[in-house]
Amino acid sequence: MASYDFRAPRLFLDAPLETGGRVALDRAQANYLLNVLRLKGGDDVLVFNGRDGEWRARLAEAGRKAADLAVAERTRPQTVSPDLLYCFAPLKAARLDYMVQKAVEMGVGRLKPVFTRRTQAARVNLERMRANAIEAAEQCGVLSIPAVEPDEDFATALGRLEPERLIVFCDEDAPVANPVAALEQAGAAEKLAVIVGPEGGFDEAERALVLGHPRVVRLSLGPRILRADTAAVAVLALVQAVLGDWR
Repeated sequence: MASYDFRAPRLFLDAPLETGGRVALDRAQANYLLNVLRLKGGDDVLVFNGRDGEWRARLAEAGRKAADLAVAERTRPQTVSPDLLYCFAPLKAARLDYMVQKAVEMGVGRLKPVFTRRTQAARVNLERMRANAIEAAEQCGVLSIPAVEPDEDFATALGRLEPERLIVFCDEDAPVANPVAALEQAGAAEKLAVIVGPEGGFDEAERALVLGHPRVVRLSLGPRILRADTAAVAVLALVQAVLGDWR
């Protein structure tokens, strides 16, 4: 089991962190620590900014609505996020929230919403995606916040992928039924992209675009049709176990 301190709350701070530093909390953060968690002056809080690792800080109260954190010592060094891009057709509201949270827990480095011909959601709220990514990272011990990239149409986003990046393409018509075997046959790759389509799947023109990429492995997710948010967890678990940082 990872040697995390599960007792102290964790907070993402977009500020430099160093021993002896002092960080002013915004109103929402102060309210969360003082009024939701009911912490007192001197209580420990673990903080991270995605650059400088994780640090232990101590709360300094300044009333019911304001507080600072005094940074003490670093508890964990910064880790390098895997170059794992997750491309997905946007979902609606709560299911998108769930998918983003689980993708963060599974170690995704970048989140890329793409609009396919059968995408049901008309738009995507990038700020809400980032808020969900931060919350998931705070709760599960992740040290980096995945980048939330602007949404694009599928063909444009696919054209931006580097030739050496291995695409893991979730395709119910994959020729190899065993997904572990398919990933093992694909071989190691420093750069990965996982692509999951909408509820209605990709059309034939979109499938042809993906298969035209220099490095692609078609991945079956078993005999049942999974919802897109379930597919996210399933495929990312497979990728991390066979090619990623679970090895």
